[in-house]
Amino acid sequence: MVTAFAGDDGAVQRVLTVRVEPRYTEHGREFVHVHGTESSIDADLVLLAIGFDGPPPMPLLDELQVTRDTRRNIAVDDDFATQVGGVFAAGDAVRGASLIVWAIADGRVAARSCDRYLMGSSRL
Repeated sequence: MVTAFAGDDGAVQRVLTVRVEPRYTEHGREFVHVHGTESSIDADLVLLAIGFDGPPPMPLLDELQVTRDTRRNIAVDDDFATQVGGVFAAGDAVRGASLIVWAIADGRVAARSCDRYLMGSSRL
């Protein structure tokens, strides 16, 4: 499970992780961190897959001050860029629960926009 992103000057350099195990409580299934399994993975790009329900409360989005719309979906422009430089979103995170074909199409546009942001142009 990802626990944090680490880096300098707002640039991700590592993804911090820990193994988890399911535990069943009166509240249902919960995941408990396995002590001693903390690790890190070098990274220079992170893509978050959020899922069909749209974005849940995410401290990372709040920390980055990513704007959400009235339905709590991530607000983006026509190129799927948020108001935070270098942060892009697509699919259910932007539309809310929808069809996979929309997520794929949105993801392609977002990938092109991300490529353009990073490289100055895109051939995608």
